[in-house]
Amino acid sequence: MCLLDTVQSWSEAAIECRAVSHTDPTNPLRSNDQLGAAHGIEYAAQAMAVHGALLAGAEGPPRQGYLTSVRGVNLHVTRLDDLPGELDVRAERLSGDDRNILYQFSVSHQGRCLLEGRAAVVIDASAMSSSSSMQKEAPK
Repeated sequence: MCLLDTVQSWSEAAIECRAVSHTDPTNPLRSNDQLGAAHGIEYAAQAMAVHGALLAGAEGPPRQGYLTSVRGVNLHVTRLDDLPGELDVRAERLSGDDRNILYQFSVSHQGRCLLEGRAAVVIDASAMSSSSSMQKEAPK
């Protein structure tokens, strides 16, 4: 399920995307013919994933990331589907290393912030669990 339509700009620190899928009556996130504002978090998560893929570039395939938490989320509207035109989706990398990244995100419409918050992403979580289980094994 791809919700984003275009990448407007990106750098090592941030990405800006646009989407119109919030107006699509067949959007798979809709419930009772509505798309709640909290679904904007998925739009932001997809922008973060695209950002990771763009940063990986020629270094090889992007590594799998998992959205592990969202914090400080403020919803300034209740719905997204009733907004005509494009949504602007922005994600900015606040900190991180090769395994954990903290992003600040926002979804806006015509200059008005609809929702905002922070999200933590863990990269290659399966590699982390296998390496930590190897570290926990006691010598025989």
